[in-house]
Amino acid sequence: QVQLVESGGGLVQAGGSLRLSCAASSGSIFSINAMGWYRQAPGKQRDLVARITSGGSTNYADSVKGRFTISRDNAKNTVDLQMNSLKPEDTAVYYCNVLATTNLIRIYWGQGTQVTVSS
Repeated sequence: QVQLVESGGGLVQAGGSLRLSCAASSGSIFSINAMGWYRQAPGKQRDLVARITSGGSTNYADSVKGRFTISRDNAKNTVDLQMNSLKPEDTAVYYCNVLATTNLIRIYWGQGTQVTVSS
C-alpha cells in the first residue's frame, strides 16, 4: 500500500496563486511511475489537471496550460502543482494521483484538498 498526503488547498481571490503538494509513502519498497493531479467540481466528473512521468514528461488540461505547472521530486516521492492566475472555474476538490508499483502496479488517490477561487 502507498499512502498519499496532500496539502496546500484553500481560498484565494481570482488572479491569485496556490501551490498544492502531495507526498507518497509506504511501509514497503515501492516505485512510482506517473504522478498527477485531478479535480472534481460539484456535479461534475473528475478530470485530469496535470500529469508527470518518472522521466519528467508532462501533460496538462487545455484549461490550465500556461497557468499551472506540475513538478516532482523523485528522491522525496513528492509532486507539486503550482497554480497561478486562478479563475473561479478552477474551484474544485483537487486529488493527487499516483501510479505506483509495490508487489503489483496500481493507482492510488489522495483524500482531496479543496481549492476555492472567489471572483
